[in-house]
Amino acid sequence: MKVLSVLRGGLLALSMLISAVSMASAADGSISIRILKAGFVVGGSAGDGVLTFQGRKYPLSVGGLSYGFTFGASETRLHGTVRNIRRPSDVSGVYAQGGAGAALGKGAQVVVLTNQNGAILELSGEQKGVIVSLDLSGLALSLK
Repeated sequence: MKVLSVLRGGLLALSMLISAVSMASAADGSISIRILKAGFVVGGSAGDGVLTFQGRKYPLSVGGLSYGFTFGASETRLHGTVRNIRRPSDVSGVYAQGGAGAALGKGAQVVVLTNQNGAILELSGEQKGVIVSLDLSGLALSLK
């Protein structure tokens, strides 16, 4: 019985150590993206960007689709931090968001998004154009 207790405690300590090491191996990077969006009920967006991770730059493609009340066109430039990635490909994926907004001329944007790989985007920037939206949208990032 005592051996089982010691063995169980050792396995628990080992699993905690492995978890700590895997969390510690996740790193942060910086990201900048440009998104062009237009729509009338159904909207679409496309753009490009750059991920800087561990001293290297990786070009990105940006795409997306929205459905709901969307009317107009805009250009958004965002920059910020990507957290919790182990390799550049972790930033690839779909970032979902639901929201409402309007921009006439210039408007400030702040957004925090997460994808299926656990990557967290913390972005800020500005939007130019005339667009009104109340929609569900998804943003897809991929390495070029």
